[in-house]
Amino acid sequence: MHLYEPLPLYGTGLVLGVWLVATHALMLAKPEPVQHFLKKLPRDKAIGQVFLFIGMIWFWLLVQPPGKGILHSLAMDLGEFNPLKGYLRYVILFAIPAVGYAVKEFLAVRALGLLGLMAAAPLLYAAFQRDPQSRLLVPIFAYAMIIASLYWVGMPYLFRDAVNWATANSKRWQALSVAGLAYGIAVLVCAMMFWKGQ
Repeated sequence: MHLYEPLPLYGTGLVLGVWLVATHALMLAKPEPVQHFLKKLPRDKAIGQVFLFIGMIWFWLLVQPPGKGILHSLAMDLGEFNPLKGYLRYVILFAIPAVGYAVKEFLAVRALGLLGLMAAAPLLYAAFQRDPQSRLLVPIFAYAMIIASLYWVGMPYLFRDAVNWATANSKRWQALSVAGLAYGIAVLVCAMMFWKGQ
């Protein structure tokens, strides 16, 4: 059994809800610093290298052979791609510094997309075939994150464009922040009221 499979919907919902509430409350309370950070993020190579390192190490742990210990705790069955695991384990070790050095444009956004793709799996596992129907709040967010992450990896300038669009108008920024805050509160309420024991 993979480490993601027994993840509880209750605990996952609490973590997701707290993260959504905290980030969107910060967006409402401190709009100028958050907007400045988001505008600077696409070309911040240092943050990009940190995101890239975390994402690549996470992926490296997924392609480890089955076994015991911390290095093998996230090892995932890749089906027909299992024979490639041996190659991937070594390719990743060279890819981390190579990509960090070679990718000059929007490294932070591309690496953030990689992290988004990695983070979606535990969310989907936690909500898979669980009751009640309100659990769908988790996979809806996960699929939205997957779609956004794919665009950020392939067309990272869209992140910059989205930030420019969101920050161009203070009412628009507030509406987006309130929507994210409301979604986070909904996830937290459902987790505490309906997802205990799931």
